[in-house]
Amino acid sequence: MKQFTSVNDVDDIKELVEAALALKKEPYAHQELGKNKTLGLVFLNPSLRTRLSTQKAALNLGMNVMVMNMDKEGWALETRDGVVMNGTTVEHIREAAAVMGQYCDVLGLRSFPKLINREEDYNEEFFNKFISFCGVPVVSLESATRHPLQSLADLVTIKETWKGSKKPKVVLAWAPHIKALPQAVPNSFSEWMCKAQDEGMLDFTIVQPAGYELSKDFTPGANISHNIDEALKDADYIYVKNWSSYNYYGKVLPFPEGWMITNERLKGTNDAKVMHCLPVRRDLELSSEVLDGPNSLVIQEAGNRLWAAQAVLKSVLEDL
Repeated sequence: MKQFTSVNDVDDIKELVEAALALKKEPYAHQELGKNKTLGLVFLNPSLRTRLSTQKAALNLGMNVMVMNMDKEGWALETRDGVVMNGTTVEHIREAAAVMGQYCDVLGLRSFPKLINREEDYNEEFFNKFISFCGVPVVSLESATRHPLQSLADLVTIKETWKGSKKPKVVLAWAPHIKALPQAVPNSFSEWMCKAQDEGMLDFTIVQPAGYELSKDFTPGANISHNIDEALKDADYIYVKNWSSYNYYGKVLPFPEGWMITNERLKGTNDAKVMHCLPVRRDLELSSEVLDGPNSLVIQEAGNRLWAAQAVLKSVLEDL
């Protein structure tokens, strides 16, 4: 694997999922791969699970790890070319990314969208320029439009927990929030689940209030619904996540009540397991009774972030 920014960088998702599960059984079996190799983790936005899981994954593989919180510790970066830097930016991304590539064998990068200009966010200019200038493999720790490490961990969790004889029904369910959130996690989850559906691994449905539809680029083959009762019928997994509007970019639109998943909602499912990428606002996005109950997979899912990251780093190291 030359880089990891989306499911499109993965040749075989079934193989990658199995690799993650194998590493969960033998975390230290490949430490020679990372010996004398350095992973740089570059954060322009906050992180808990992504930072800790990726750092631990690298250590399991024998790598050295350096962490840079650019939003607090770095210079303000300029991304535009052909401009006189006489404003607030201090260093150009051309030099910053290139220098980081001099110090590290692999780089991980996290950069959230601004949710102001859709074209600017979805062009992924910052991510693409960083990849272009750093000169080493890049692993996405979440970008403006995708969070592939999370989505891989989600698929690992479904594979690990599904015991049925038929394909599971997986539902991505929109949830309420107090502010506008990016589409990166639902975009990425949908992209991975659509690919898994193509591979015959599951059946995939997305349900959201009208106006919250994701970009069609991320939902090929998904069953799209605005009726939560209908969508959750016979569901085996419910992936709960809020996102702001794509068509009315970054906006929080009016929506009817009843979108938070509760135990009452689960009665219409196939005793569905409930997932969330975390952090989660209790009793707003998802009820405490579900989070604390037997249907919740959120902690196991978060734990699998480690094995997803390790599987990706292993693949990248094997290709160096």
